[in-house]
Amino acid sequence: MDEISRLLGHTGHGRSDSLLSDATQSKGSKLVLRHRLNQLLTCVDDLDPKDELHEKVVKTLDNALLVCGKRANKLKKDRFRLHMVTWNVATADPPDDVTSLLHLNSPKSPDLYVIGMQGLLLLFFSKLQHLPFIRDIQATYTRTGIFGYWGNKGGVSIRLSFYGHTLCFLNCHLAAHMKYATERVDEFEHIMNTQTFECKTAPRVVDHSLVFWFGDLNFRIQDHGMHFVRSCISNQTYNLLWSKDQLIMMKNKEEMLQEFEEGHLDFQPTYKFDLNSDTYDSSGKKRKPAWTDRILWRLRPKAPTTTDEHVETTETVKGARELEEDEEYPLKIRQDLYTSDMEYSVSDHKPVVGVFTLELRKMYETPLVHLQAEGDWSADIDAMVLYSPLQPFPSSTWDWIGLYKVGFNSLTDYITYTWVKDDEVAFSEEVIQVYVSKEEIPVQGGECMLCYYSSTLRCIIGISEPFKVHESKVAIEEGLLPEKINGLDETVARKERRD
Repeated sequence: MDEISRLLGHTGHGRSDSLLSDATQSKGSKLVLRHRLNQLLTCVDDLDPKDELHEKVVKTLDNALLVCGKRANKLKKDRFRLHMVTWNVATADPPDDVTSLLHLNSPKSPDLYVIGMQGLLLLFFSKLQHLPFIRDIQATYTRTGIFGYWGNKGGVSIRLSFYGHTLCFLNCHLAAHMKYATERVDEFEHIMNTQTFECKTAPRVVDHSLVFWFGDLNFRIQDHGMHFVRSCISNQTYNLLWSKDQLIMMKNKEEMLQEFEEGHLDFQPTYKFDLNSDTYDSSGKKRKPAWTDRILWRLRPKAPTTTDEHVETTETVKGARELEEDEEYPLKIRQDLYTSDMEYSVSDHKPVVGVFTLELRKMYETPLVHLQAEGDWSADIDAMVLYSPLQPFPSSTWDWIGLYKVGFNSLTDYITYTWVKDDEVAFSEEVIQVYVSKEEIPVQGGECMLCYYSSTLRCIIGISEPFKVHESKVAIEEGLLPEKINGLDETVARKERRD
């Protein structure tokens, strides 16, 4: 910055006054900076472009702009919409129309869907654009029913890395009945303590940056009588019931539960209803209504700092790393909606919906692999896939590239696939060619895309742009039916009929 100093002249240090607030000092610094920038603009106008000083000033300003650009990128944050559903459907099948449940007509389209249903099913859906940035996917489960041998109760979880941030979704179905509140907490703690993952940075549920705990947690409303509970529901004075909600009560004395947050229960208790109705239990048992179905979340607490600089343990090193990561790549969460959906009545539970906004700074924005189809594709000629590693990643002989229809729903929806290592025909340091036999290409053609699956990372790490697979001219000329030429076309046709 010497050239700029020569232009502006020497500027002495201002008086440092300890009584000035940080905000006042910051405001004063900005005013001084703006004043000096105005002086600089005036001086630059007077410079001769042929002067050597002019070139030096331009380079200095370029460097300053580069620094400002890096800082702007560092401050950049993105927002993602997460739509969660928990619903104990018992033994019933969910209805075909779930438009209301998933807010499919909402102008704000979710980036992620996470859905738990009975049978401890856990479903995770993502917009296509995020797939290459959802990595290290793992799932596990814990049985707690009938002394740990039966899976009607327990917990199933999915953990993953979303743009570098570790997320874990834990769906639980805990012990039933009013008197087992303590047992429910014990089951939850057992699930949390026993579930582990093959991940160095987050081997346990609690190690993740953000954890969602949800499901039929089975906590009840105690002490209040049936008449008072139903009166509060009729008058929508739900807050009068909160102090006797068992989960809220247990949170006041259980340290592990205190780390989890939950929105206000400003909706009808979701259990127990007569089937195909909005009427609470009218059977002989007349079970008291309760908020059994819940969605909670936990942001990883900031690691405690040690005052003894000579003490360095594994935990303090890990805590320091987590603290540095949280400061460099912050993650925030906001709940936008927490409610039940009374439209659905196939079960004695009503579904609960939670909509969240995740605000985070991406740790990476480039996929690991760039992928594209080379030339025209049809079942009349062998095809080539080109891919280029954009960043180092642990490749494997079990990696494969799948051909999918545009709009596919699952990793297993591929039309065909090819092993990356087995079918390599040429490669350089920058671009690798992979062979696809014409026998594997669908005769009917259609809009397709390619996905590179990493077996080590257990996820898709590259997606091609959509491209057209042309109909087989040979098949058309010979009037052959698709299923007689290529069995895969029959599979595609069946999928189209289901859609």
